[in-house]
Amino acid sequence: MLIAADKFKGSLTAVQVAERVTAGLRRAVPTAEVEALPVADGGDGTVDAAVAAGFERREVRVAGPLGDEVTAAFALRGDTAVVEMAEASGLQRLPAGVLAPLTASTHGSGELLRTALDAGARTIVFGVGGSATTDGGAGMLTALGARLLDADGEPVAPGGGGLADLATADLSGLDPRLTEVDLVLASDVDNPLTGPKGAPAVYGPQKGASPDDVATLDAALAHYAKVLEAAVGPRAAEHASAPGAGAAGGIGYGALLLGARFRAGIEVMLDVLGFAPAVERADLVITGEGSLDEQTLHGKAPAGVAAAARAAGKEVVAVCGRLAFAPEALGRAGIRRAYPLTDEEPDVAVCIADAGPILERVAERIGRDFLV
Repeated sequence: MLIAADKFKGSLTAVQVAERVTAGLRRAVPTAEVEALPVADGGDGTVDAAVAAGFERREVRVAGPLGDEVTAAFALRGDTAVVEMAEASGLQRLPAGVLAPLTASTHGSGELLRTALDAGARTIVFGVGGSATTDGGAGMLTALGARLLDADGEPVAPGGGGLADLATADLSGLDPRLTEVDLVLASDVDNPLTGPKGAPAVYGPQKGASPDDVATLDAALAHYAKVLEAAVGPRAAEHASAPGAGAAGGIGYGALLLGARFRAGIEVMLDVLGFAPAVERADLVITGEGSLDEQTLHGKAPAGVAAAARAAGKEVVAVCGRLAFAPEALGRAGIRRAYPLTDEEPDVAVCIADAGPILERVAERIGRDFLV
């Protein structure tokens, strides 16, 4: 049996989910053969999933979203690195109760990428999601050698708001090693940079942006793309409308400018983590995440796991905190049956607070249903 579940956000990491499910299965069948492969879709938890699969955890001091130093991690195995932008520039790096939609910067994410290059990475999986930022990857680009200047020839202020003052962009100083690596932009969203489905409009409010802030950021990012078009040519405009450009506050756009290729985060991570050989060894796959809902169908980890398992001819069940799917939608996702924690404990607050023990009881039911 293979456990390939994502985190229960706010309750359990993907590694903890796998541990609890394993414990519950073995309550039902002490001799059960269980393999754990915690997964992630490019957002927060991606480095932890890589480390659980055998990558080495590396830590480095980089700039957080407000410029203060933070300790951020990436994962390395051979010449492949997994870099998670949220480690440097994520919402969790902001002080409690502080949001900075106009000024938060991705500079630290660029420092993380540079450190991965220093470590000898030739392939970099760049997982993006959970960002505190809406700067179009401008901070990341400057950390890697770009110059973004105002009309006085001074660097523009950090964050998306500062891009309104951008007059010239010079990318000639970008780290030359970037042309020699395979940079993979791993994300579960395919939004463009700007417009009604762009980064500010769709994700800005989650980062504290008011309606006025959203308008300011959208205009600033559109201006940023125009200035970059003048600097590097039509590809800058093409990248701005490309799928994934709007990921993680537009850092996807910056990554595309660096030559990244966009792939669905869960597909990339399944390749990196070695899902294909693991699923061949399994007779049943257990996936899941905190909430199984309509968003799950749009690039989230359980849908990716289910699709890959189904392609290998394996049956899939899911664990989750809450289930907001109709049975027919579960079937479309390739999931035979879902086991929400709320079946064991109707009080959602209790499910969140005591997710681990409840998940063990749920997994024991799966063991009785499928192994006994």
